[in-house]
Amino acid sequence: MNYAPQGKPAPVVKPGEFRFAAAYLDHGHIYGQCNGLLEAGGQLVAVYDTDAKRAKAFQDKYPSVKIVDSFEQILDDPTIHLVAAAAVPCERGPIGCRVLRAGKDYFTDKTPFTTLAQLADARQTVAATKRKYAVYFSERLHVECAVFAGELIRQSAIGKVVEVIGFGPHRLSAPSRPAWFFEKAKYGGIICDIGSHQFEQFLYYSGATDATVLSATVANRNNPEYPELEDFGEVHLLGDNGATNFIRVDWLTPAASRTWGDGRTFILGTKGYIEMRKYVEVGRGEGGDQLYLVNGEVEKRFSLAGQVGFPFFGQLILDCLNRTENAMTQAHTFKAAELCLLAQQQARRL
Repeated sequence: MNYAPQGKPAPVVKPGEFRFAAAYLDHGHIYGQCNGLLEAGGQLVAVYDTDAKRAKAFQDKYPSVKIVDSFEQILDDPTIHLVAAAAVPCERGPIGCRVLRAGKDYFTDKTPFTTLAQLADARQTVAATKRKYAVYFSERLHVECAVFAGELIRQSAIGKVVEVIGFGPHRLSAPSRPAWFFEKAKYGGIICDIGSHQFEQFLYYSGATDATVLSATVANRNNPEYPELEDFGEVHLLGDNGATNFIRVDWLTPAASRTWGDGRTFILGTKGYIEMRKYVEVGRGEGGDQLYLVNGEVEKRFSLAGQVGFPFFGQLILDCLNRTENAMTQAHTFKAAELCLLAQQQARRL
């Protein structure tokens, strides 16, 4: 919940050229969102939260930020370009539309929506305001081996992508979780929530622009004391370009694991394959950001921590200033969100 990667500073703007605010600090991912923007040269100028203690803890982390008394103070400040937020999932869509209507761009934690109606509202609001509704899909954007995998695919290192398999295990740590975490109407379901990362990665790596849900299942396998929690989910997709996708997400990371989740991605191409071990090398001393590449020329492991960086954040800042779409297109963002919502809606509960 409080995983917040830090990289090397790589400013794309001059000091003060891109001002942003943080709001609704319900999920610890807000720290990763802000770290990425700060490292890319953004200036964090204001924070708002409904919990004064949480806002103060945020200010302790970023001493130069000013705590404001209302969200309206951020929305009414014409010098703020973007609002980063990590609200309760069911509130992210409505908050985002308020930000867009105030003339600012929005950068929310995943999952960006919990209902298809929220997605429809956001699509309409983006069309009307021409502002950006960006999403922090951290399992690709804030993982160096995942960034490098995209570069390899663009270079045709494994040929045409045939299949993407994604595993997204997470540690539950139930006592540290807020009450909303266990209410399905608020978190959206496991496929909608942590599964959202996987849908975005499939579209990105495969080049598909749409997909059909072939099957989806969810279950509560090990947490009967939380009846609305889904601690297991799996989905099978068929992309509009013929590529397929299988994902498995869960809240079943065992206690002895050195990390909150042994996230892995396997990408099969017509000329080779890639495996990513994002956060840990099980049974070895190395940390995460390990990538394995096998094709017609090489069989190689790349240790990529500190080697690649996180270009998304600088690209997002420049997109906001220049009204371009280099970091991630709006169509891609909304399609990833749509697919996870459809899969959640269709999921059979085991």
